[in-house]
Amino acid sequence: MEGLEIVQRPVRREVLLGTGLSDSDLRRLVRQGKLHHHHGHYLDGTIAAERAISACAQAAHPGSVVSHFSAARLAGLSTWVDRARTTAPPYDAAWLTRPPDSKRNQRRPDIVVRRAGLVPDDLSQHGWLPVTRTARTVVDLARELPAREAIVTVDDALRAGTTVAELTAVLERQGQWPGVRRARATIMFGDARAESPLESIARMRCAAGGLPAPELQVQFFDGFRWMLERVDLWWPEFRTAAEVDGLAKYDAATPAERRRLLRLAHRRDQVLGDRGIELVHFGWEDSVAPRSDFIPRLHAAFDRGRARPGPPPIWRVAPTYTHLAA
Repeated sequence: MEGLEIVQRPVRREVLLGTGLSDSDLRRLVRQGKLHHHHGHYLDGTIAAERAISACAQAAHPGSVVSHFSAARLAGLSTWVDRARTTAPPYDAAWLTRPPDSKRNQRRPDIVVRRAGLVPDDLSQHGWLPVTRTARTVVDLARELPAREAIVTVDDALRAGTTVAELTAVLERQGQWPGVRRARATIMFGDARAESPLESIARMRCAAGGLPAPELQVQFFDGFRWMLERVDLWWPEFRTAAEVDGLAKYDAATPAERRRLLRLAHRRDQVLGDRGIELVHFGWEDSVAPRSDFIPRLHAAFDRGRARPGPPPIWRVAPTYTHLAA
């Protein structure tokens, strides 16, 4: 339709009306998915929804940059917010950062605008859309969130190739900004070997519970070869491993396939037990629920592991993860 060729970038209603389209045309095009309509702007409906929302929000606040959660989503970074927290930020909102000489911070359920300094090294582009670079995005979230939430993004960014040096450079530029001390501690706790948000949160829960830091992604030697079985968290001094027990690993197209996956999981546990390894399974509730018994269960496993006779298992970080070891 005439006029739609101009909406490759966000435009206001008045611009489209000037091309001959009517309000009823705009409503119909939005219903048909041919146009996005967010924050008072219209945009080509073929553009991905997350990018369209961020682009329209950025257009409504000239001079701003897509940041925080919105930049993380565009970069494909994992994030997690404990929605049970009464002060949890509006995760699903469009997040922007503007220079500090602009108007005050803004926070609504659909948009959050932060005022903060931005230097060229903090900036990148998602197509034509200005966004914060990955390192700046990670540090911004680490300042914004409690450590056990921010660690999900920190670990994911490290695993994807962002370096501690890059994150530290951002922290140095932010000087005494609010939350910098917490962000620094979270980044130093980060580990690129954590494979999932649940592993990251569990590591933080263990640290908060006073446990020593575990090794991650470990496999064992059976006297002849390195076993294929690998554990998520490993405390060698206690001969204890902890394993993420997410239900996704048992997803299958048929009941027969689910039964096969369960049998394999039980066999794997038996193989590890035969090597003198105490094994503790855990899920989301164990890592997140305030009254979880996860830490006492690990302490009990540590006691059993220390009491096991015989030489300790021979172990190593799995070769795929050696270059990621802290």
